Amino acid sequence: MPEFFNVLPPEEARALLFQHLAADVAGETVPTEQALGRVTAGALHAPQALPDFRRSTMDGYAVRANDTYGASEGLPAFLYVVGEAPMGRPATIELRPGQAAVVHTGGMIPETADAVVPVEYTQVVGGQQQLPFEIEVVKAVAVGQNVLQVGEDVRQGEEILPAGHWLRPQDLGGLLALGVTVVTVARRPRVAILSTGDEVVPPGQTPGPGQVRDINSYTIAGQAAQAGGIPVLYGIIPDDFAALQEAAARALAENDMLAISAGSSVSVRDMTVQVIQGLGEPGVLLHGVATRPGKPTIVGVAGGKPVLGLPGNPVSAMIQFDMFGVPAIYRLQGLPEPPRQGIVWAKLSQNVASESGREDYVPVRLVETKDGLLAVPVFGKSNLIYTLVKADGLLKVPLNKGGLAAGEWAEVRLF
Repeated sequence: MPEFFNVLPPEEARALLFQHLAADVAGETVPTEQALGRVTAGALHAPQALPDFRRSTMDGYAVRANDTYGASEGLPAFLYVVGEAPMGRPATIELRPGQAAVVHTGGMIPETADAVVPVEYTQVVGGQQQLPFEIEVVKAVAVGQNVLQVGEDVRQGEEILPAGHWLRPQDLGGLLALGVTVVTVARRPRVAILSTGDEVVPPGQTPGPGQVRDINSYTIAGQAAQAGGIPVLYGIIPDDFAALQEAAARALAENDMLAISAGSSVSVRDMTVQVIQGLGEPGVLLHGVATRPGKPTIVGVAGGKPVLGLPGNPVSAMIQFDMFGVPAIYRLQGLPEPPRQGIVWAKLSQNVASESGREDYVPVRLVETKDGLLAVPVFGKSNLIYTLVKADGLLKVPLNKGGLAAGEWAEVRLF
């Protein structure tokens, strides 16, 4: 029998729990649009390049870049517009030197074009826009400028998401952009929840003297569902060892995890330690966590399944389930740590330019370092969905700052 109520710090207690959890993750296939918040069961690779044709990022004119070299407002380049690239269809126009074609944002550009001049850098000669017509180009463009190249977002065969990745809205968009309409994800773990105590009654019942309504079952169920688990409530078990032992054994056998509310303190009447110890090997791993509230929490494992004995105090129960239950649910889905959510502060890895008078948001990847989180910018055009897929959040450049310097701390909005 382990030495109970020999407390451990939370981080050490979690590590002890994780050492005993089964590593195998069962998968199931679901439609991609229904996979939000699920965890990938295996690595996913791009079945095609994205984009798979050259696209314009601007409304304007497809051109041969060298026809614009040296162009300025004082000395514009003159080009003849000989056609329009249709949206949603191949751009079959063949451009010769000195010619251009009307293009729209997202549309294919002709094979003979290598850049796009934004419409704001041009003006129509004589105001006549009936094809063919002549335009003045007042600013030169370079080869590839304002054009998305084939595979610029994702190359065919590239790993786009690793195994154990928590799927976010941008991930679903990235998968669907590649035609991936089904995805294999970890099966949602079933979390059995038991409340104990002769004084506990269902929420719909009016409590008598000395009685309280059961709320822990429902708060814990909500936490489990938010983490991707399927909560299964087994009701209220009286203070009877045989009844609790039978209910706990049945609940654990039918599910992937068990949480027992109340009965975790060191009072003589509490039986949760003995019940968990009797569910299977290795049983109770520790009884006591160096936290307040919730110090008498019990952490155990039986047959590779996590078992928690939570305090009856509602605040303590929620805090301790968040500390152990939520990470365990993610771990059972193949996710090493719960996903970051909310807002964090991170140190910039490099300078980020901006313009004073506007609030900029820069996609960043977060890296753990001994000095805290490091924000590494993920640069890319706004048309590229995988710029967001590869990021953990958006770094905020405040309204009246002309950029941020490397080493500066900045706010990152996680997604």
